[in-house]
Amino acid sequence: MISPDPQTIVVVGNGMVGHRFVENMIEMDIAQRYRIVTFCEEPRAAYDRVGLTSFFAHRDAEKLMLARLDWYKQHEVELHIGDRANRIDRAAQIVYSDRGAAIHYDHLVMATGSYPFVPDLPGVKHHGVFVYRTIEDLERIIEYGKKSKRCAVIGGGLLGLEAAKAAHDLDLETFVIEYNGRVMPRQLDEAGSKMLIEKITSLGLKVLLNKGTKEIRGDGHVQQILFTDGTTLDVDMIIISAGIRPRDELAKDSQLELGKRGGVVVNERLQSSDPNIYAIGEIASYAGMIYGLVAPGYDMAEIAAANFCGQERTFNGADMSTKLKLMGCDVASFGQYNLPAEEARPLVWEDPFKGIYKKLLFTPDGSRLLGGMLVGDASDYGTLLILSKSDAPLPCDPATLIGAGGSGDKSAIGGVADMPDSAQICSCNNVTKGRICEAIRDEGIDNVGDLKMCTKAGTGCGGCMPLVTDLLAAELKAAGKAANTDLCEHFAHTRQELYEIVQLKEIKSFNDLIAQHGRGHGCEICKPAVASILASLWNDQILEPEHQTLQDSNDRFLANIQRGGSYSVVPRVPGGEITPEKLIVLGEVAKKYKLYTKITGGQRVDLFGAQAYELPEIWEELVNAGFESGHAYGKSVRTVKSCVGSTWCRYGIGDSVGFAIAIEERYRGLRSPHKLKFAVSGCVRECAEAQCKDVGLIATENGYNLYVCGNGGTKPRHADLLIADIDEATAITYIDRFLIYYIRTADKLMRTATWMEKLEGGLEHLKAVVIDDKLGVAEELEKQMQYLVDTYKCEWKEVVNNPEKRKWFRQFANTDEHQLDIELIEQRDQARPADWPKENVALVELKGLNGETIDHNGQANLRSWVRVGAVADFPLDGGSAIKYGQTQIAVFNFASQGNWYACQNMCPHKNAFVLSRGMIGTAGETPKVACPLHKKTFSLESGECLTGEEYAVKTFPVKIEADGVYLELPPETVLDAELATDKHCIRGCDAVKALQLAEA
Repeated sequence: MISPDPQTIVVVGNGMVGHRFVENMIEMDIAQRYRIVTFCEEPRAAYDRVGLTSFFAHRDAEKLMLARLDWYKQHEVELHIGDRANRIDRAAQIVYSDRGAAIHYDHLVMATGSYPFVPDLPGVKHHGVFVYRTIEDLERIIEYGKKSKRCAVIGGGLLGLEAAKAAHDLDLETFVIEYNGRVMPRQLDEAGSKMLIEKITSLGLKVLLNKGTKEIRGDGHVQQILFTDGTTLDVDMIIISAGIRPRDELAKDSQLELGKRGGVVVNERLQSSDPNIYAIGEIASYAGMIYGLVAPGYDMAEIAAANFCGQERTFNGADMSTKLKLMGCDVASFGQYNLPAEEARPLVWEDPFKGIYKKLLFTPDGSRLLGGMLVGDASDYGTLLILSKSDAPLPCDPATLIGAGGSGDKSAIGGVADMPDSAQICSCNNVTKGRICEAIRDEGIDNVGDLKMCTKAGTGCGGCMPLVTDLLAAELKAAGKAANTDLCEHFAHTRQELYEIVQLKEIKSFNDLIAQHGRGHGCEICKPAVASILASLWNDQILEPEHQTLQDSNDRFLANIQRGGSYSVVPRVPGGEITPEKLIVLGEVAKKYKLYTKITGGQRVDLFGAQAYELPEIWEELVNAGFESGHAYGKSVRTVKSCVGSTWCRYGIGDSVGFAIAIEERYRGLRSPHKLKFAVSGCVRECAEAQCKDVGLIATENGYNLYVCGNGGTKPRHADLLIADIDEATAITYIDRFLIYYIRTADKLMRTATWMEKLEGGLEHLKAVVIDDKLGVAEELEKQMQYLVDTYKCEWKEVVNNPEKRKWFRQFANTDEHQLDIELIEQRDQARPADWPKENVALVELKGLNGETIDHNGQANLRSWVRVGAVADFPLDGGSAIKYGQTQIAVFNFASQGNWYACQNMCPHKNAFVLSRGMIGTAGETPKVACPLHKKTFSLESGECLTGEEYAVKTFPVKIEADGVYLELPPETVLDAELATDKHCIRGCDAVKALQLAEA
């Protein structure tokens, strides 16, 4: 509760920086001396603008949101959404808005950010010219792109290249137009730019350098660009990304002092020329500098909030280092990376075969690292950044830092534990090594999850997580505490130890394993891990009764669960080779079931939007057409990507398609600690990108080169060459050995790339095991793989032909009816409509879905036992949903514990009807269910959320009589209305809107 006489802080702007300021105020203002009001011009609250490009992939604004509207209400923040602050009366200290709000302030914080600079060119207002700044901009680009073919992006900086990637992903022929002689001219030199351009053009984009735009031609719609050199380019769509300008028009109208390049001039306390008005983020001009990155803006937000809350903090400039991934390529710059030759000596490493360029700048005597730039491999970014900020002499010679050899081992650099406490580990949130160590030592933090929550390290871009993890391990070791390597609270063993136990004792079920070597009843961590081990060793069908409810929702339903609880269908297309007849079947199935279709990066077709009960019907049609499971849902072999090889390509040396098909059909369905991706390239041109896969093969004149342990993702890693110039049979032998050795020794959810980095002895040890049989296990590894190959069965074919297995895909255990799983999402784009009177909310509590009056004091207490199915309708140690009125209830048969439980089926985190598909287990003595979407866990006794959030679910008593399952429930309409109006059950949803959706 805010104090009785609070001061009012008005925050103008609800972007990433404005929102971070509000977050910091809530965290620091313990006495709640301030009332916070914030204006948000966009039709939605703060979202992750750094991750904006991902919108093209998921088209889901919800995934970018930084906080739900409930969050603002919970913390009593007055949010004016879709309302622009248009005037400041500095004398009266009042802010006015477009919608007529007039808010008095004691302090005002301007966080209005920036806007895209659009040069005043002839034709710039033609249809088909866009900027790249907001979700609405992207939505317009997507829509216009549907009728376009060729797109030019004017500007080759960071945002320009992101825009170009987006246009390329829309299947547009894309051109990058850059005025300078290199792309990303602020971050890269000519050589670094050249390496990045090679990566860009290899994807099919075209880059035009030294091109100034003179005119945009067309008949009202874009048709052509005329350049200053007289040349032209025919395009029908243009995205302008020519830089940004501070959004300072409100400040200018208020007669605040502005910088020469725009922006509000601020002092070290971030105060403007009016001491009651502050500026943070891209609108702030400090010492003539405007900071266009989010990390400095977050730093300003924290400093301003700290000063309001009684601390004395100053802003003295910020580091402009940055690390990002552009079109699959790492790009980073850090420290002082643009120093002239007289101030720094460069050391350059270039590998044109792997597309890697590194340039480090040192003091003339080589004793200190000043800065640098990295293209293609930024894995050492965190360490190099910290060294560039240190005044201490380097612990090694410069050549060692760049990874090109030198007189010392790279280990001489030292680990994160050797860095000073002042070293900044997380630049997004300005978290130092000292703060992290303090949390570990003084606050008893002993795991990464709690460490992130406590310090905020790693909650931004995530690039610092390797350093955070290493620092936690080092601090625990220094304190004499062994890092807890137990799989979970139910098994005092690592995954590797459990694998050996299961293999040596030939244990065939989870219940036998936990009875002999564990405790309790398992959870969402150990059940899937053990299920994977059992599958890797014995290859039983994962939907057999003893295995089915061990699986995560993806494996349990043999399909990837998507937002809202629907599923995607991905049939296997070995090597990417498919017949026209099979393509037609995919199209017909997608059309029949109204599924969204997408070509995946693994050369197959993904069908989105299937309901769980539709999956057997869909797969029956696909199996009959000759398709089989693609295992896109499993921690297993996904795809084997291939180029067309010698079959079609004039450069092809090997039959990459044929070999890829043979490999995929050999390893399909193989269960492993994490997903596995393969590729086969027909020549060194590497069109299948084999060197970034877990297993990659590249054809040579003498056979194939075999690469292992590469991957993309948040920490890309190039694969290592295991052996060169081997024939296909030898390649298969070594892949067999490699895969089984990885499955035996890797930790849960550990990719091969991470496994290689953690493997003692690294690549040389792996070669010794796989090629030289150093451990004498080669024959055993091959035999185990052959057993898995010989016992493979298509999981979906097994389901389609088995009525008992098909029934587990029913939506409800007690009826064959279907109900749309409505995902209830709060209104973000506008406030409650004026024609929705407040009394409607009261009416909801009195009216049922059919309009009849409900006496809550009477009928709500008239609970009775309702039969909802037979015992056999519910899986052992799992759940199924039942339908009661308009309500879905999840019923769980916790057979191993001897109890039954029931709760609402809708998870209140994302308001999706999925809890019945979650795994059940225990936390201590508390029975729980884990939501299959985001692993939020809820007590099956109290409904309380066990992962710390305020969410809760309704629970219901269950009893068993004879073979019947009964729930104690109020009348249907009472329960429907209760669930629709319960703030814990439908977070952030207007009760009236919820009922309207349910009625529909």
